[in-house]
Amino acid sequence: MSFEQIISDLKNKIYKPIYFLEGDEPYFIDLITQYIIDNVLNESEKSFNQTVLYGKETELHTIINTAKRFPMMANHQVVVVKEAQNIRNIEELIHYANAPLQSTLLVVNYKYKTLDKRKKLHKAIKEKGVMFESKKLYDNEVPSWINSYLKKRNRSIDPGASVLLNEYLGNDLSKLSNELDKLIITLPEKEFNITSTHIERNIGISKDYNNFELHKALTQRNILKANRIVNYFSKNPKDNPFTLTISTLYHFYSKILTYHFLKNKSDRRAVAASLKVNPYFVTDYEKAAKQYNPKKTVEIIGLLREYDLRSKGHNNVSTSHGELLKELIYRILH
Repeated sequence: MSFEQIISDLKNKIYKPIYFLEGDEPYFIDLITQYIIDNVLNESEKSFNQTVLYGKETELHTIINTAKRFPMMANHQVVVVKEAQNIRNIEELIHYANAPLQSTLLVVNYKYKTLDKRKKLHKAIKEKGVMFESKKLYDNEVPSWINSYLKKRNRSIDPGASVLLNEYLGNDLSKLSNELDKLIITLPEKEFNITSTHIERNIGISKDYNNFELHKALTQRNILKANRIVNYFSKNPKDNPFTLTISTLYHFYSKILTYHFLKNKSDRRAVAASLKVNPYFVTDYEKAAKQYNPKKTVEIIGLLREYDLRSKGHNNVSTSHGELLKELIYRILH
């Protein structure tokens, strides 16, 4: 089941006896768990019928025995097991999963791991309850998630500002949601759109000196601007790590190379889908492709691999990351 289906069923009071929430993205696991904690029982029912256990501190037989209890003066009881990935003998939950108590909602948080789909436990939970795998979003999916998150709160964001957040916070949805909530709170009255200026003012990410602006400078072959950004990065290495910069440059030039070999460049949406970018940014890749022909683009990708290795000590004894970046950008532009 999808996250949206699970929440919809819960809102409609369609409950399952087991919710096994697994996977690498804790954000959706936490949201489902918190919704169940907050909404299945009313406040008077919770004291006798809601139990939170922790995998590090609890034996599996205790979890099973708790789940087998009948609710007191309520239709349901809720048993939440957090940190269940620390339970060594989790497969023995099969003894309960084969015949779960229908009045219990057993919620198992199995973060950063997944059950073996070939095992009986996975099949039993899928048959009797809810099996949900919370997967990390790919970087190119994050801007759409940001737009969706803000739309539900009657807010919007500039495409460049969305990319800026994604670049610095990655695909950690918990961090992103926290920062977006801060931005919503700090928006001036009657302002509903978040810009790069809001992000710089309230989160501390520079709107002028970042990888997104570096890509633009390279697209325009603006040597002065590129050098200013690289010098800023060199002076602020903690906020602008070399590994992040070279990774974003690799993705940028890889997309330029992909663009060169697209058969149909006239359909903007098709191009955006092929490059896995917002249609707003297609023009940037059109311009970049004019500046860097396929041969030069391949050479740059080779340079990025070379400097990535040098940053890790290969054929490099003492050159700092800042100096390596200056050297790399010079070779890209000349």
